Amino acid sequence: MNPLNAVKFVPLSAMRAVALFVTPIVNKIPNTSIKRSIDINLQLATPELDHEAREQLSEQIIRNQLLSTVESVKSWAMPPAWSINQVNKVYNLQILEAALKDPKGMLAIVPHLGTWEIMNAWLNQFGSPTILYKPVKNRLQNDFILQGRQRLNSQMVPTDASGIKAIFKTLKSGGFSIILPDHVPQPSGGVQAPFFGIETLTSTLAPKLASKTKCSLVGLVCVRSDNDSPLKSGFDVHCFALDDPKLFDKDIVVATSALNKAMEDMIKRFPDHYMWSYRRFKQIPLINNPYKASTDQLKQFIGAYVKPKLLTQNAQQNEALEDSPDRTLERSLDK
Repeated sequence: MNPLNAVKFVPLSAMRAVALFVTPIVNKIPNTSIKRSIDINLQLATPELDHEAREQLSEQIIRNQLLSTVESVKSWAMPPAWSINQVNKVYNLQILEAALKDPKGMLAIVPHLGTWEIMNAWLNQFGSPTILYKPVKNRLQNDFILQGRQRLNSQMVPTDASGIKAIFKTLKSGGFSIILPDHVPQPSGGVQAPFFGIETLTSTLAPKLASKTKCSLVGLVCVRSDNDSPLKSGFDVHCFALDDPKLFDKDIVVATSALNKAMEDMIKRFPDHYMWSYRRFKQIPLINNPYKASTDQLKQFIGAYVKPKLLTQNAQQNEALEDSPDRTLERSLDK
């Protein structure tokens, strides 16, 4: 018997209490790997924030990531019905229901945002999705996660050509699949596309599937209903219609950029729930891997590449605002 299965006897509130207890300890330890990764990612993706604002956001990110970790572990240990019962409210469910009826299939776009394992169990009640699964290195952990996933209705396939063919077949038959598209792919499986304004290696799997099948795309996020009082909080699922025509463009760079933009919009709704500890920007122009760069190299890159882009973006937004009908009318009235 896997000792990790003992988690099913531990109340979720107790597991969350441990996560909350550990949070200030992790936040106070300087230069940990998780804090450094979060700080670098926030410097790259949110250059508009000052140091104090980034620190406050980082503390919330670590808190939420620790909570999401114990929530995922609990979900793997419990029957699917337990996870489904944790969901309090679903926003814009009609978007998902309409997509599931699409004869061309539906692809759920799920960034590493919130507690996606709870949402995974909830989504499986609508059918039998085909999902890519990559085993983790630790055997006990892998057996535990695999056991939890196998309780669901999903068909798990390997992260290779056979798995991709299985997803394609599922979509062509009107079924649905779930993709977490914000991981760093192998160079052969990605292109450089902007993510929070940073050109970075991005997976092309979801855009290629969408372009070839013309399936429906739905963004899904699962976050705590009451994040201020998490010990007894349930979850809310948020559905997003991803219907920008660029998502289906034959130009893979255009489609991949559109998908990154769609994920950005989802993340901006819940920025402190995103897994900013993931080293998403491993391959970017000029500096290549910022996580291996020195403090001075990173500062120089941000000053020369990131902040000028922010200034240009702000100028374009101000120009668009000045040219808006409301502003034009306002100027005419001032005269």
